[in-house]
Amino acid sequence: MSRSTTSLLTMAALLAAGLGLSACNTIAGAGKDASAVGHDVTRGANASGNAIDNKTGASKN
Repeated sequence: MSRSTTSLLTMAALLAAGLGLSACNTIAGAGKDASAVGHDVTRGANASGNAIDNKTGASKN
């Protein structure tokens, strides 16, 4: 294999590795964002349920 081919393959491998690592960080960040939204929805649902219970005098069993 010629030196230029080896250099080209090395650069392609480094580029692919860099893109792969950055994609992992992006996916991890998206997972954290989705988890935060889920927690916010849960807190909102609990607050709504508590408000309904307080307004109607219902008790949780």
